Amino acid sequence: MKSKSKLDKWFLLTWKKICLIIISWFVAVILHNFVYGIFKKYYDARGGDEAFFFIIAIIIIPIYFIFSITYSLFWLIKRKKKHK
Repeated sequence: MKSKSKLDKWFLLTWKKICLIIISWFVAVILHNFVYGIFKKYYDARGGDEAFFFIIAIIIIPIYFIFSITYSLFWLIKRKKKHK
């Protein structure tokens, strides 16, 4: 069996990773709303919002997903060329 590179380990998409990405996104959204709800008075008094889980859900997870799709497509193309 061929060993996988570190990039393959982190960026090559499998159904398990796709499910994990979707679940992670939902958890980040729920935690964003939960933390904001708990500290609403604090955020209202200072004019802010809970940003950590919001940034994870809106920026980090989608960027990771896009990189994973791109890496997986290049991996498939490279694999097809190698087998021809």
